[in-house]
Amino acid sequence: MTDMLRAPAEVKYADELDWLESIDDGPKPFSWRLSPKMVRLFILGSERADGLDRDVEQKWYGDRSFVERSIVTLASDRGLLLIGDPGTGKSWLAELLSAAISRNSTLVVQGTAGTTEDHIKYSWNVSMVIAKGQSRASMIPSPIMTAMEGGVIGRFEELTRSTSDVQDALISILSEKYVSIPELDDDNIVFAKPGFSIIATANSRDRGVNDLSSALKRRFNFVRIPVVTNKKSEAEIVRFRTEELLRRHNIELEVPPTLLDVLLQSFADLRAASASATSDDERLESALSTAEQIGVLEDAILHSNFFGARALTAETLASSLVGSLARRSPEDLAILNKYWHGIVEPRSKEQSGEWTGFLEGGRQAIATLS
Repeated sequence: MTDMLRAPAEVKYADELDWLESIDDGPKPFSWRLSPKMVRLFILGSERADGLDRDVEQKWYGDRSFVERSIVTLASDRGLLLIGDPGTGKSWLAELLSAAISRNSTLVVQGTAGTTEDHIKYSWNVSMVIAKGQSRASMIPSPIMTAMEGGVIGRFEELTRSTSDVQDALISILSEKYVSIPELDDDNIVFAKPGFSIIATANSRDRGVNDLSSALKRRFNFVRIPVVTNKKSEAEIVRFRTEELLRRHNIELEVPPTLLDVLLQSFADLRAASASATSDDERLESALSTAEQIGVLEDAILHSNFFGARALTAETLASSLVGSLARRSPEDLAILNKYWHGIVEPRSKEQSGEWTGFLEGGRQAIATLS
């Protein structure tokens, strides 16, 4: 793990997965490494009622029913489509599911306007084709084909960003469970082994980029992941990710609970303002997701560690928030300026404490960017 900038879930939690596999006596569908109950436990963490000899930490924060429906879908012959706003943890949930079920979450296709059928089927090693002709040896399988051959989970990120041709190619894979290779005379069909499935993600803000056809929609079970608005759950997510960041960078820096409260309240205020806005110019371009809160806090922590007094301050947090959310000028700056004068300033007078430093830090950051 020390040689990886970011270890995949099956590597990061290898010891925990090994232990869960060793005590798992539940029925396992197909080639699954863990039973559905153990998959859920790995993702949502253990409770005292589980009676385990060791604690299993919670890794994804959200409604239990979302995880259970996702697991049930993958045990069927349908694909799973996780859909929601940016930063709601769709990709992280897909990675955890793949790691628990297949012990491999790296068979991923990233959907973009440049994604082609080759990325989900196969391509050719040109030099080998020239030297020896087309054969299975000279074929380069896609991550999806590799998942089919291994009977494991393949992932497709940002499905609605890929073109209709690519989406149509998925229909036959999800329906027929095989890929034909017309260039070969023999051994020209790759059949999916039991256990193969696809977890796709789609950004609800990208609706209309490349809409899914009715035929493709029928091949997926949809699980809609909402934005986390519960402050307790959101605080747990931010704290969990922040602790990971501190461990990764070997930083010994405390995040005061009062500053975390200021960050959470600020995002809640800005979300409320965005919801009541009547036009896009009155809304921040940012989705104001939990992931963006984590990004703001990460920026503030690293700045404090490298350029500050190795202590997180309200001024640094405010500067990071403004710098992260002010993406359009002058629209976003005007919205943040209005928030600072209309909400933060009165609150700093009423509650003082960290809000006073937060007020000053935000004012300076807005003035610098204006």
